[in-house]
Amino acid sequence: MSDSTTELQEKKTGKDLYSYQKGAINKIFKCFEDAREDYHLLYQLPTGGGKTVIFSEIVRQYLKHHNKKVLVMTHRIELCKQTSSMLTGFGVVNKVVDSKANLDDQANYSCFVAMVETLNNRLNEDKLDISDIGLVIIDEAHYNSFTKLFKFFERSFILGVTATPLSSNVKLPMKDNYDELIVGETIESLIENEFLARAEVFAYNMGLTSLEVGSNGDYTVKSSEDLYTNSSMLGQLVQAYEKHSKGKKTLIFNNGINTSLHVYDTFRSAGYAIAHLDNTATKKQRKQILKWFKETPDAILTSVSILTTGFDEPTVDTIILNRATKSLTLYYQMIGRGSRILKNKSTFNVIDLGNNYHRFGPWGADLDWQKIFNSPDYYMDKLLNDEEIESKFKHEMPEELRAEFANSKEVYFDIKETYKDSVRNGESSKVVLERSIAQHAKICIENSEDVYDAIALAKMLGDDIDHRIQSYAKCISRSTHNFLSWLKDDYRKKLNAYLRENFDEKFEEIHGRPPE
Repeated sequence: MSDSTTELQEKKTGKDLYSYQKGAINKIFKCFEDAREDYHLLYQLPTGGGKTVIFSEIVRQYLKHHNKKVLVMTHRIELCKQTSSMLTGFGVVNKVVDSKANLDDQANYSCFVAMVETLNNRLNEDKLDISDIGLVIIDEAHYNSFTKLFKFFERSFILGVTATPLSSNVKLPMKDNYDELIVGETIESLIENEFLARAEVFAYNMGLTSLEVGSNGDYTVKSSEDLYTNSSMLGQLVQAYEKHSKGKKTLIFNNGINTSLHVYDTFRSAGYAIAHLDNTATKKQRKQILKWFKETPDAILTSVSILTTGFDEPTVDTIILNRATKSLTLYYQMIGRGSRILKNKSTFNVIDLGNNYHRFGPWGADLDWQKIFNSPDYYMDKLLNDEEIESKFKHEMPEELRAEFANSKEVYFDIKETYKDSVRNGESSKVVLERSIAQHAKICIENSEDVYDAIALAKMLGDDIDHRIQSYAKCISRSTHNFLSWLKDDYRKKLNAYLRENFDEKFEEIHGRPPE
């Protein structure tokens, strides 16, 4: 190692550590000193808490006091560059081991930063000397791509860092690869001490039972795109944006490139400043788009997973989850992109269009990470499925539609409870829809002066009718596409017939006078 390298490692430049960061470093070094040399330690800290700052200072101190080298692993090239830059800021001279790196001078370095796949290739080709690596640091350690490299470091202390100590693969729990978990500051503590912004969540009740779960345990791209590209979902997205985020810098997460492109076209057609970004963009295109996003106050950026890690734009005011996920890690990563604090920013908005809030709870909830680490199956098994989540929803009319029924004190009709009552009373299940039709007719008549007004209002109840039919079909356990289509069509015909046949009589009952 050269003299200049030693001098740089002796000094720390431009980074003042917070007390919780110093505390974490002390805990980690105590474990390092007390444990065996091949110990695997996992450290958890929320996104925005400064994981890279902490392990950069650990590298600096380690190299100062130990005559061994350090390797830092990441899962993406962007993180490699960011990590290398941070280490340099701490006075740690380091070499990035990417696909183009010349390793002839590797003996001059005591710290290497490498992407997992590139490192795997170099190690299998025996092109990188790792015989003197004493400390291995793994960023975003919840990704399982790193585990295949553990065999190369059987005599190294491994420190994994992550915001969510829950494996990306439920079949490969993190407790199988790490001996111990150290839990850092909570999100709530970081918010209270003004290190992170507080999330204000607007959660919509979404019908997601058409989504399918793939082999990776999360919703498939195809089923997500089938749902999120339909006009109703796109319309709801725009309405949610206009209500909670219009004029604010907004980052939208989607599950699938096609969905993101539909979102882009929809917002652009509505006259909003929007860009689309996915992993097919060139480095130049990505740089241009992110520069535009940073510099445009009301910019909207629609994306596909690519910005969940390695992306830091504090000026983001709103995160829109235009997707559902079964991954707690992804849920926290997406929301975390908006949590960076600024002088004039202490809160940010989250618009949830995937029932994620109902599935996982609030971002920043007091999760027992030790229990999740030690018993991930127990945690995952407790999560509600989509049918259980949706069974708790009370369907509500959109505000604009509810205004059309201003004369009605109540417009909600509980299909499930009505069905239970019919079963208890030994009645046929068809009475459920008969009573629903009568209630729909009542609210139409309450807000009309003649039968034509009432029929016009009935036509506006399409989504409300569809929701009731879906609930009814679940009650009777029949949900084929043809059956549902027939039920919806038959319901509309019967509602119109009911209004034509009973309008005058019901109008007089309700208003106490005959219609004019």
